[in-house]
Amino acid sequence: MRKNSVKNIRINGEVQRVLAEVIRSEIKDPRINPMTSVVAVEVAPDLKTCKAWISVLGDEASQEDTIVGLKSAEGYIRSLLAKKINLRNTPEIKFILDQSIAYGVAMSKKIDDLTKQSASTDKTEPENF
Repeated sequence: MRKNSVKNIRINGEVQRVLAEVIRSEIKDPRINPMTSVVAVEVAPDLKTCKAWISVLGDEASQEDTIVGLKSAEGYIRSLLAKKINLRNTPEIKFILDQSIAYGVAMSKKIDDLTKQSASTDKTEPENF
């Protein structure tokens, strides 16, 4: 199976959906932030490994605690994944903290601040025709 084949894309989507459901409803670890989402999943073509990008809404300590909690519950998550998805091999999951949403929000705020500054400086300067 090639990396970008239709089958691999469908498996990625299904694993992402089930992984998000398991994290949201099945895991009771207090270290895992309730505002945790699965941004993307990439399953290797041989179905042996899986990278899961996780986004956590909160401070850095909460993000680190969530990743530690998910890594400690990896075996349990993998067993639930095997029960819910019928695959030849259940992939070994590697959780990666995704900062792209927080980065996007920070950049959007900076752009808004610059446009406000630009609008305020435009009003104070006289117009030359």
